[in-house]
Amino acid sequence: MSSVGTDTVAAAVAGDESAFGRIVERHRNELQVHCYRMLGSFAEAEDLVQETFLRAWRRRETYAGRSTFRAWLYKIATNACLDHLERHPRQPVPRPGGLPAEVTWLQPYPDRLLDRAAPGADEPDAVVVERETIELAFLVAVQHLPPRQRAVLILRDVLGWPAAETADLLEVTVASVNSGLQRARATLREKLPPRRTEWAPAGAPSEREREVLRQFMAACERADVAALGALMREDALFTMPPEPEWIHGRDAIISSWATAMAGPDAWGDFRCVPIWTNRQPAAANYLRRRGNTQFRAVTIDVLRIEDGLVTEVVTFGSELFPAFGLPATL
Repeated sequence: MSSVGTDTVAAAVAGDESAFGRIVERHRNELQVHCYRMLGSFAEAEDLVQETFLRAWRRRETYAGRSTFRAWLYKIATNACLDHLERHPRQPVPRPGGLPAEVTWLQPYPDRLLDRAAPGADEPDAVVVERETIELAFLVAVQHLPPRQRAVLILRDVLGWPAAETADLLEVTVASVNSGLQRARATLREKLPPRRTEWAPAGAPSEREREVLRQFMAACERADVAALGALMREDALFTMPPEPEWIHGRDAIISSWATAMAGPDAWGDFRCVPIWTNRQPAAANYLRRRGNTQFRAVTIDVLRIEDGLVTEVVTFGSELFPAFGLPATL
């Protein structure tokens, strides 16, 4: 924390609430992303950051200055997540046919908030939130790891911490960190989609992704299920966390959507708003039911796009609209 003076840190450790608040708020966004990677849940990550700050305040006198205050906060946040996972153990739900397991607690993380975690001129230690380490497929794969292996992988491969600092944070040996990292990497390779290395790198969304998203939303608003089918790869996957339900295959997905979108039993008219979450394109969907005048928030569809085709749609509920700064009605 080169831009925070030792006097400010000393005041915070001595019990100055204002100084303490200034220091911890500098790291709120990156710590929330860290907790999100550990937990896979946006809401739980928010809660665990608050728990981190509460623990840090209560234990402020234990900060001895052997590491940066930032590293000290990461240690508290990591242990808070590990404690939470010990109290609330959970496992992804397997699917047949080699499909990725269902992580029922998975939630998206809005890009507008990810951008706040990026390093600024006064935060040289912060880490750019790379697409490869925040996309939903990565989050799902990481949830297969035992909690401590998960922590090792995130600290070493995502945040770039040295083995010795990681060992100090987790209070284990360097040898334990290295072996845990090897096992975690092996599991991750098994659980990630096989073509993940071909995905677009981090940074601005590609024009191709933007165009597919525009076509996807236009087809939804027209209730054009044929056009939606033309945008999907034949082996596309559709899921709706937290429901342990899934549909595999373009034709099956389109068939399930057709009843809600078109025909005598259609729910109504859709309006879509483009958003970006986990560095992926997404559509926030509003529905005007028959007889109503307003479009009301219903779902968020997060798209995985490969070679210009939608290969996966992960749909989340309307309770997440406020996190994206979206209104409840249009």
